[in-house]
Amino acid sequence: MQRPTTLTDIDWTAVKQPYDAYLVLDVEATCMPGTDFNYANEIIEWPVCLLRWKYKDEKGKASRLEVVDEFRSFVKPSWRPQLSSFCTTLTGITQDDVDSAPYFATLMHTTFRDFLTRNGLIDAETGLPLVRFCWCSDGPWDIRDFVIPLPSWLTGDVLDVRRVVARWQERNNITRKSRSSNGFTASRGTFLPITRQLQLLGLGAFEGRQHCGIDDTRNVARIVVELARQGMPLKPNTPINPQRRWPWMGRNGKVLEEYVQPVTTSL
Repeated sequence: MQRPTTLTDIDWTAVKQPYDAYLVLDVEATCMPGTDFNYANEIIEWPVCLLRWKYKDEKGKASRLEVVDEFRSFVKPSWRPQLSSFCTTLTGITQDDVDSAPYFATLMHTTFRDFLTRNGLIDAETGLPLVRFCWCSDGPWDIRDFVIPLPSWLTGDVLDVRRVVARWQERNNITRKSRSSNGFTASRGTFLPITRQLQLLGLGAFEGRQHCGIDDTRNVARIVVELARQGMPLKPNTPINPQRRWPWMGRNGKVLEEYVQPVTTSL
């Protein structure tokens, strides 16, 4: 970690930040038109951006985050291995991409665990955390509803980036807005999509392809970096219950067919 050489190098917007690293995640999953979480969506892309502080003082104050590594892998679904045309059109992920990819459980215990180990986040033997790191996502769903079963290093609460953006709006007296037929109208209790968060924070347009997991993740990471720069504390704000289950969730990620919502909408 490079330390500033003069006082002018220190950003005085720094606030105390309890975590050493942040793992930003935005998965893509199998999907069918007209379904919700009562349908078993299986992860088909696992993209992560790792952020670390450029400098953190002796009191734990920091404001400058940077992307130091990335991980991306497609994932082979086990319950419904054939992607719908709707899913491919939405995500850009092809059948060839997933056919040659590892299953999720294999990925978690091989290349992705190696990624965490190589970056000094978990112990290679025990899997226990070596530093304080926090998972970040745009909403609670990516970890709460898709990752089954949860590895031990993914069982903590997460930082819902949308909620931090909402707090930033309140701090700066910016009215939360939602889309209506007449444009943007004031609406409390709503959260903004990634594209609007970027615009609101002065970061410009979305970079890449929306619903491409790694592009979504990189843009969420841009938001997290900017929130840190503007002095927002970054810590978990959304509880994740590792015992939470949808009716279709069996043991070790097995899908119980009899509980899956039927698909009535044609492709």
